[in-house]
Amino acid sequence: MPGPALQGRTDPVIRPARVLEAPLRAINPGPAEPWTAPLGFLDGVQHTELLGYVGTQPVLGARIAAGVRRRVERVPHGAVSRERHLVVGRAAAIAALGELPEGTDRVLLAEDEPPHPIGDLERARAQVDAERTRLEITVAGLFRDEDPACWLIVDGTLTSSPDWVRDGRMLGVVKSHATLPFEGDELECYLTLPVGHRSSAFTPQSRRIAPVHAWGLRLWPWEGRDLMHGLIRVETAATDAALADANRLARALLAERAPISADPRSDRLLYGIHDVERWLRARA
Repeated sequence: MPGPALQGRTDPVIRPARVLEAPLRAINPGPAEPWTAPLGFLDGVQHTELLGYVGTQPVLGARIAAGVRRRVERVPHGAVSRERHLVVGRAAAIAALGELPEGTDRVLLAEDEPPHPIGDLERARAQVDAERTRLEITVAGLFRDEDPACWLIVDGTLTSSPDWVRDGRMLGVVKSHATLPFEGDELECYLTLPVGHRSSAFTPQSRRIAPVHAWGLRLWPWEGRDLMHGLIRVETAATDAALADANRLARALLAERAPISADPRSDRLLYGIHDVERWLRARA
């Protein structure tokens, strides 16, 4: 079974990146430096259940939610949130259910492949993931309309949205390392970063929406644990200003390690993100 840093992906690959601060090396950005200005955190949650089968066709139910919590003087406040209830399956299977509860959205699977109970269930779960991402993008837009100047930390990649990759006040924090940006000696340097250090900045090679700048950051010591322990990838807009600000941002993110969240992903989960997840689940 894959470790936490690989879960959710079945295709671990290496896509060599272009190093922006050559040579690739471990950089000490300085001691943790608390973020004193208002700061937003964006995340989403989802819960899925197999409702049953119509014949051999599965029907999946899901609740998805996304929200932003804004922290002002160390106190978090709910800024904006949205939720949806979904029923996911093939058109014929959902039609057979008849009338759905008010406020439930039908999400239809593509009919380009013949029905397969396992394949359809996997596609339904992937569709829930995609709908959650779209809801997070919507919530981020609502927050930006309300507060265009506040820094916003996103749980995940900025490349989910063209607006995100152009936003000079957004940071993506990626916890998964199924896709690695280097090989050989550079990979060893990247995966053995000392605690409190970042890697040289690089541009990931990706087929996604637009380029970003990125760098690895070690939040907690990995020695005696998995190589991925405490390692995150930080993404910013692909600008010279973001590159020049990398050390300051790294110091600020290091300060976000505490308090430690009560979560199996605590080595890579910023507490502000964990707080959004708890808030959204409490509102369910």
